[in-house]
Amino acid sequence: MSGLLDRGITVSEISAMDQPIDVNPETIAAFVGRTLRGPLNTPVLIPNTGEFRRRFGDTAWEEGIGPAVCDFFEHGGRQLYVVRVANNARGAMICLPADGSALVLRALEPGSMEVLRAAVDYDNVASPEQFNLTLQRIDGVSGLVIDQEHFRKVSYRQDEPGFVGNALESSRMACVECPLPTSRPEATVGLDVRIGVEYVEATQAGSDGTPLSDYDIVGSRAERTGIFALDGVERLDILYLPPFGRTVDIGPTSVFAAERYSRERGAVLVTDPRADWEDAEAAVAGIRKYGYASPNMLGYFPRVVVLHDADERPRAIGGAIAGLLAKHDRMHGPWTSLDKQCLWLCRRYQPAIDIDVIDQRLLGRAGLNRLIVDSTRRLRLAGDRTLARGSEPHFRCSHLPVRRLCLGVVHAIDAATRWAVFEQPGPRLALKVKAQVVACLAELHDLGALADAGFAVSCQADSSATLSRQRIELLLSFTPTGCPRPVSLTLHQSAAGCSVSTSA
Repeated sequence: MSGLLDRGITVSEISAMDQPIDVNPETIAAFVGRTLRGPLNTPVLIPNTGEFRRRFGDTAWEEGIGPAVCDFFEHGGRQLYVVRVANNARGAMICLPADGSALVLRALEPGSMEVLRAAVDYDNVASPEQFNLTLQRIDGVSGLVIDQEHFRKVSYRQDEPGFVGNALESSRMACVECPLPTSRPEATVGLDVRIGVEYVEATQAGSDGTPLSDYDIVGSRAERTGIFALDGVERLDILYLPPFGRTVDIGPTSVFAAERYSRERGAVLVTDPRADWEDAEAAVAGIRKYGYASPNMLGYFPRVVVLHDADERPRAIGGAIAGLLAKHDRMHGPWTSLDKQCLWLCRRYQPAIDIDVIDQRLLGRAGLNRLIVDSTRRLRLAGDRTLARGSEPHFRCSHLPVRRLCLGVVHAIDAATRWAVFEQPGPRLALKVKAQVVACLAELHDLGALADAGFAVSCQADSSATLSRQRIELLLSFTPTGCPRPVSLTLHQSAAGCSVSTSA
């Protein structure tokens, strides 16, 4: 899967036939929010904080998602997609003089920290209509060049094959704006020829736009903006919407849209306690007020304060919770309890308020996990609850390890059996798919994810169906470790995708 998905192109990889199912792949998280620069509404795979700074700008900007990204990697996360959204942000503009007119370039990535410059020269150019164009992206803090693009022998004339506007369609930095120049741009050469080519800075700086709204976060499914930009990501395990600041929460509309999207994708939505939840009773009342009741939502309480920080306002650390989840999955598997001594938060964090045993029970009944200081004087997450809060009566919905095991099984089987819908239907195909899934559940049992080996798999592939209408139906029954009763799921695999239902 490409680390950068844009221009409306999505590549879906299909596992080869009879390949073993990966029962515990690396956990993939996604954050959606505001940054100082970077492509808009495009999921970019980020492996570390250094790459985030290079692509999206400063991590210390409190109104953006940078602090949450730092928390994620500091607490063990490895695979993170970042989706930048903005509200009326504008890209920088560069004007290259052209004998009374100008070649106008506009930065593709809006924002105040997207610093571009351009240069024009005529080296090895014979035609009076052609020129060479160089674009550079500059780090706004260090002033160093971090990206460069060079376009040779482009023309200012729109009817020419080498028209500069067409050439810049492949650019990741800038595009051409109208009106077009009436002659080729002048060479950007200094008075001292020994200096060589000089660069033209932006005539108009970029803008970060106005504060985000729910509409910017939610976006449009048709246009693949906001959270729907993640449609281009093959697999998603954790979704998180960082707050707009220490005291500016994500709106309820964004939370409900993200919860629905998480259900569609089989992901867990990490939610922060709101800034006005000052004690356990306020947190429980807030959960009821906003109607948070989903097995795909993970909540915690309270917020934290940072030691030796001049700003004493409590801050949300959903990014750190997402990182701990990823670390926990890698070390122990998502089917095990999070309530472990080794899953500490970094030492600079302390709970904003102390919660006693009574408060802990109250929060647990509401579906909120607790941040507590353990016997080692380290802060850690206690509890294995989702925010199902009795919205569904089954234990598998409210118990986080069971819920995440079910989501992981569906993810893995869906990806590994997609090849079957393109094969000749019939009993032989059903046996192959069944053997693949049985091996997957047997491996999960060996890893301790299943309570016993009494799992069952049934597979049907209609021999009367054509390839275009091929449909594979898988019925699974297994008992997760710690679950009092078996879980039964039915997967319907087709060329259009995989749908899942709960079976009796």
